Amino acid sequence: MEFTFLQKLAAEFLGTMILLILGNGSVANTDLKGTKGHASGWLNIALGYGMGVMVPVMMFGGVSGSHINPAMTLAQAFTGLFPWSQVLPYIVAQLLGAFVGQLIVFIIYMPHFEAETNPDLIFGCFSTSDATGNKINYFLTELLATAVLVFASVACLKLPWGQENPAVAAIILGLIITAMVTSMGGPTGCALNPARDLMPRVLHQILPIANKGTSRWEEAWIPVVAPIVGAIIGLGLFKICFM
Repeated sequence: MEFTFLQKLAAEFLGTMILLILGNGSVANTDLKGTKGHASGWLNIALGYGMGVMVPVMMFGGVSGSHINPAMTLAQAFTGLFPWSQVLPYIVAQLLGAFVGQLIVFIIYMPHFEAETNPDLIFGCFSTSDATGNKINYFLTELLATAVLVFASVACLKLPWGQENPAVAAIILGLIITAMVTSMGGPTGCALNPARDLMPRVLHQILPIANKGTSRWEEAWIPVVAPIVGAIIGLGLFKICFM
């Protein structure tokens, strides 16, 4: 079945929206005061992000490729696997999807955002930061984690067994995300995705949330630039080894 370019953009918008709802929604459910899942722990967040990637890939992988990540789109373009003419529309769709997804999370958890007094917990429901405030570690963590993610993701989706079993590949990809959050998410929470970090940060800036603190714009470039560089490295290495 052939899909129009507009349908592909819709898939990228909806897929990224679902990623934010399931991923950042799990953070809000875990960290904010008074939620049913309050203090349920890091595994709840890891599972939320794993499902947040797996579900869109299963839904839209056959439509748009389910990039749901500007870093993945740019990496594919840089390595000759995706046309440059489609890069900007894909990224715009992803950014808008992330914005809407985060807005839905805020609306659902609005009473809990209003009750929360810890600005770090509020910010963590939107965007990432380094646990120690070390910007070098922040950059290296996001770069290396994204490189590992992209290499593993492309291996699942592009190698013959993944092409023959796309649903199984999507499930394994979700497990990879879950494992990465548990193993490499400690320092920063692992953005791995410029849209996932930037658009929620914009909303954190503009939404009227009591006790929200600063939106930390001085470090906002890190979870945008580092995942892009990491994705290019990861996909480039895969292409050298297996394509």
